[in-house]
Amino acid sequence: MKRSFQSDFRHRGRASEAASQSQSQPQLQSQSHRSDAGWRTSGIGRVAGAALSLLLLGAGAATLAPGAAQAEEIGSVRTHFKITGSDRVVVEAYDDPLVPGVTCYVSRARTGGIKGSLGVAEDPTEASIACRQTGPVSFAGPLPQQTDVFSERLSFIFKTLHVVRIVDRPRNTLVYLTYSDRVVTGSAKNGVSAVPIPANQKIPVK
Repeated sequence: MKRSFQSDFRHRGRASEAASQSQSQPQLQSQSHRSDAGWRTSGIGRVAGAALSLLLLGAGAATLAPGAAQAEEIGSVRTHFKITGSDRVVVEAYDDPLVPGVTCYVSRARTGGIKGSLGVAEDPTEASIACRQTGPVSFAGPLPQQTDVFSERLSFIFKTLHVVRIVDRPRNTLVYLTYSDRVVTGSAKNGVSAVPIPANQKIPVK
C-alpha cells in the first residue's frame, strides 16, 4: 500500500507538471508573437517617420536667412500637361528687404507630377531675372558688398536657386545675379540684372 501510494503520488505530480508546461507554451508563443508584431510595427513606424522627415526636409521650402527676401508667385504658364500636376514656368517677385523700392522678378521652370506635388522633383536650373525700381528707393542700413538675398531648394537635396545682390560702388548701381548650384558640380547657367541708383543717393556699404 505504501509503495502504491508513493507511485500514485509521483504519477500525479508528473501529470500536473506536464499540464502546467502545456499551458505555459501558448502563453509564451502569444507573448513572442506580440513582441515580434510590436518590433515590426515599431520598425515600420521608424521607417515611415524617417521618410516623412526627409520629405519635409526636401519639400521645396524656401531657405531664408535673417533679412532675406521672400518669393511671391505672381503668374505662371503651363508647358507640359500632367493629370497629377503640370510642368510650369512661374514668375516670382522678390522685394529686396534691405532696399525698399527695388523688386526682382525671376522666371523659372517648376516640375509637376506626383514628385512635384511632394516637393521631391528636381526642377531645371534655367532661370531669368529682371530687377526694377518699383518705388522710392531707401536703404535699411549699410549693405554688404555681396550677399545672398534669397535661396530656395530646387530638388530633394541637390540644387539651390540663389539671388545674389552685388554693389557696384563706382557706378552707384545694385547688381542682382541669379544662378543655381549643386552639391557636386554646380551650374554655369545664370542671369543678371542691374538697378542704377540716382547719383545724389549714394549706396551705403559696410
